[in-house]
Amino acid sequence: MSSQFGHVFRISTWGESHGGGVGVVIDGCPPLLELSEADIQKDLDRRRPGQSEIVTPRAEEDQCRILSGVFEGRTTGTPICVVVMNKDARPEAYREMEGAYRPSHADYTYQAKYGIRNWQGGGRASARETIGRVAAAAVAKKVLGRFFPELEVVAYVKSIHGLVAEVDPATVRFEDVEANIVRCPDAGKAVEMIEFIKAVRSEGDSVGGVVEAVLRGVPAGLGEPVFDKLEAEIAGAMLSLPATKGFEIGSGFAGTLQRGSEHNDAFVMREGAVRTESNRSGGIQGGISNGENIFFRVAFKPTATIFRPQRTVTVGGEETEMQARGRHDPCVLPRAVPMVEAMAWLVLCDHLLRQRAQCG
Repeated sequence: MSSQFGHVFRISTWGESHGGGVGVVIDGCPPLLELSEADIQKDLDRRRPGQSEIVTPRAEEDQCRILSGVFEGRTTGTPICVVVMNKDARPEAYREMEGAYRPSHADYTYQAKYGIRNWQGGGRASARETIGRVAAAAVAKKVLGRFFPELEVVAYVKSIHGLVAEVDPATVRFEDVEANIVRCPDAGKAVEMIEFIKAVRSEGDSVGGVVEAVLRGVPAGLGEPVFDKLEAEIAGAMLSLPATKGFEIGSGFAGTLQRGSEHNDAFVMREGAVRTESNRSGGIQGGISNGENIFFRVAFKPTATIFRPQRTVTVGGEETEMQARGRHDPCVLPRAVPMVEAMAWLVLCDHLLRQRAQCG
């Protein structure tokens, strides 16, 4: 099973949702960066369960420990290992899943691939695996901050089901995103989203939506021109997150409704630098960043676990009915926001170090 991501700044995540713990090993971090557990903890707190009334009530503090790679408060250049112990795992709540496959989960596909699966929750398919990604991204953020202190990554909930927020990617602020529990910077629409999620949860159902993100201050020149195009790496990073079902960057699918004369980004000189008049390309052209804001959207499906009877089949192939157990998000999007940000930081950090290695 591949659990590695990145080339120069490379991470390996490990652990299961209801095992002893989860974590990450980070290779390729430059030495002499100031790094503490507190630097990582503030990002883990944004993705942890139990943080509000519209997410899973699983009671996990998600306290991290750095086991290696840091000495006297600075990175040593050796592998950094971060661990978070599971405190509120309840594997017994999933006993029914031992003999039957949950609809739209990875139960059947894992069984088909490996001939064995950890039925105690989602195992490696659980969003709990993303703890390692978020922890690693806190380190990536430190690396990028050394070279590009103005670089920003801001993600937010753009829509929940049919509720769509009005947000300007060029000006949206982190503080506005964190101002409410649904992480939507459109305050009025956020109230509607929160009430809608509560209603859906009371019906034993779930709902999905779209997270939008903007990367500001990315220098021109990051990315590769063929297979490792920057937008391809960002897309792969986002679609590796649990529950993702779609990705678009810049004008996305809406660009198919325009002609080239309408869609092309004209080049202009602004403050002595080459810029584009519009930004329908989403900050990337030819697989390489052009210095404009990079913005993209990620579609998340409704949470597969719903508290209603559902038809399925047993491991033996018999038709049956089952109802979910355990504790789950009625909507993954509020906690997905820091996960989207994390994957963006990881891609940018890896491409920065690759660029410096090749071109200086």
